[in-house]
Amino acid sequence: MNDSQVIQNSGPFRAGDRVQLTGPKGRMNTITLVPGEVFHTHRGILSHDDIIGLPDGSVVTNNVGVEHLALRPLLSDFVMSMPRGAAIIYPKDAAQILAQADIFPGATVVEAGVGSGALSLWLLRAIGPAGRLASFERRGEFADVARANIATFLGSDPANWTITLGDLAEALPTTVEPQSVDRVVLDMLAPWECLGAVSDALRPGGVLLCYVATVTQLSRVAEAIRGSGLYTNPDSNETMIRGWHVEGLAVRPDHRMIGHTGFLITARRLAPDTVLPELKRRPSKTDFADADVEAWTPGALGERSVSPKVLRKRVRAAGTGAALSKARDLDAG
Repeated sequence: MNDSQVIQNSGPFRAGDRVQLTGPKGRMNTITLVPGEVFHTHRGILSHDDIIGLPDGSVVTNNVGVEHLALRPLLSDFVMSMPRGAAIIYPKDAAQILAQADIFPGATVVEAGVGSGALSLWLLRAIGPAGRLASFERRGEFADVARANIATFLGSDPANWTITLGDLAEALPTTVEPQSVDRVVLDMLAPWECLGAVSDALRPGGVLLCYVATVTQLSRVAEAIRGSGLYTNPDSNETMIRGWHVEGLAVRPDHRMIGHTGFLITARRLAPDTVLPELKRRPSKTDFADADVEAWTPGALGERSVSPKVLRKRVRAAGTGAALSKARDLDAG
């Protein structure tokens, strides 16, 4: 994180800052501070001017006396409230991706697809200014939303981040040198289709991590990794979080939890001409037929799409947030 990002995430609230307001019943709303604007609720109006200049973590009162806690959103808060072109990777999975893929400061990381930019923000924070993030996205509208969301949170366009439009299998060889990438993170419907290009780009010992939603995708990408002979045996897992209610002696699990969102599968690139020792294990069914492949198609998987009208609206919302964030007077802090 550079000095400007540190300034933007500390000090008194300024015009262009995003602020998370928590009401008396725990309901949260995220707004972008604009001089002269007001925030409307069912219980009164809160002026943005009353928030600008206050320290982070202040309590503000609206025109009818209702109090709200004002805080700058954490990155985990921001990604859950930012405009979305595509579905995001939840913070619980992003944290595991950083750990399991061993994302480190100064790393060269390839990411595909970029979606709405949620994982890109986590990766940029982890690799630091000395690292490089190369993101790939097929849809231009999603790339626009991601660019705007990242500029909104960081206050600028990161110099160490590029986003390339196109298919990863075709674009990656023209973007990076062979064996120059430390980590690859794939969040796409059919990651096995890009395995050849990814394998050429990864350094020996580099980590490949795939995020997939269904067990059929998990099975196919695992067998593709094994069948390539270029990786260690893949490890697979999922992450679930269950919160707890703790108030005095009333200690119990929350009634709701974040359950399954996706599977993570990781493997490490072997050195050239290396043959992995065969594992001694019981035989298992690894073959698949045409009917199984049909179950892995986008239609059968129930791929969700966003209507063009909704997507255009989200692109405009993300762009507005980015413009306000970039226009902040950093010297005022």
